[in-house]
Amino acid sequence: MWGLGALLYLIGFYQRVAPAVITDQLMTEFAIGGAALGNLSAFYFYSYVAMQVPTGMIADRWGPRRLLTAGAGVAALGTALFAFAHGIFWANMGRLLIGASVAVAFVSMLKLASHWFAPKQYALASGMALLMGVVGGVVAGVPLRFLVESFGWRPVMAVSAALTAVLCVATWLRVRDDPAESGHASHFQGVHGAHASLSLLRGLVEALSYRNIWILTAVPIGFSGAVLTFAGLWGVPYLRQVHGLDPKAAAAITSTLLVAWALGGPLLGSWSERIGRRKPLYLITSVIAIGGWAAIIFLPLPLWLMVLLLAPTGFASGNIIIGFAWAKESVPLRVVGTASGFCNMGPLLGGMLLQPAVGWILDQRWNGALAAGVRIYDAAAYRAGFTLMFGTMVAAAIVLSFARESHCRQMHD
Repeated sequence: MWGLGALLYLIGFYQRVAPAVITDQLMTEFAIGGAALGNLSAFYFYSYVAMQVPTGMIADRWGPRRLLTAGAGVAALGTALFAFAHGIFWANMGRLLIGASVAVAFVSMLKLASHWFAPKQYALASGMALLMGVVGGVVAGVPLRFLVESFGWRPVMAVSAALTAVLCVATWLRVRDDPAESGHASHFQGVHGAHASLSLLRGLVEALSYRNIWILTAVPIGFSGAVLTFAGLWGVPYLRQVHGLDPKAAAAITSTLLVAWALGGPLLGSWSERIGRRKPLYLITSVIAIGGWAAIIFLPLPLWLMVLLLAPTGFASGNIIIGFAWAKESVPLRVVGTASGFCNMGPLLGGMLLQPAVGWILDQRWNGALAAGVRIYDAAAYRAGFTLMFGTMVAAAIVLSFARESHCRQMHD
């Protein structure tokens, strides 16, 4: 049940970071610069973020099965539109549809986990969800680059659309919202059907009345936003243009960051469960991530040392999984889906805001250099753009210090 939802999240993450390895083709084919490329990538985030609260509320009211099925179907349509787009407008629209549709995956998986997994396994299930997503991100690294060089980016995206359509059918046939529908005992701790009497607006108002939800939404804007901005778009051109790497090597290095991020999620979530507290580990790993990015951005490191630092920096940035479990514990069970959807806006807001913002800064610092129609930015321009990421992370760590500890238990019943 959970695995089919995880496959849609894998596809969604694949689509999220795919532009990173086809930046040259997109800039050349659509004749766009850094700001427009950042905007094309961010169209995914615009609709993804907008869908989070509705997704959470609908998951609470109608269940994840129908959401996942519809999401896979629309994702297939959006991917096909992107694959066959003849102009930047239609490419943007394809990305917009993809983002809106795969937005249902993560919240639906969290909802399924609250029914199909024991409560003590919720943080682990959340971390495994991130791991599945990052598998998709790794596929969008070296493997995608190899396929694009062999067949072209349009045919690869067309095949991606077909595979997503197959997942749509499989999800409708196999997924069930609760174990009781298959004759098994449920792990859900609340009252089945209790959310049906709660209006969508009342559920949102109730979820947002808890301070932790606002804080745990804001913090990932910095830490996840940095990972998604570097690994999801600007890391590959930075490594190629500043360090002279070929596309495959650059994609492999950014994949290192994603893999470390994926491993950090379930491990940090489980460690916080064992400690019995959320806040200390979240704060400690935030400081580690800030220190790692500071060295990568501001110090003249040799390439091997920068790559080495990406691993602990990405691992520490997986601390957002602590936040998802913490958010679940910060609200009554009847509005967990709504709260989870709202909190899931945080990581995507980071990508949505930082990707085009860094692109805009790069365009402002561009010295006019071109290579085969692609803008070339120097090290100073990238440093200026990445400084925005660093400042956002520092602000996020300060905000986190105001959150209330849950001690790994439901704070409200």
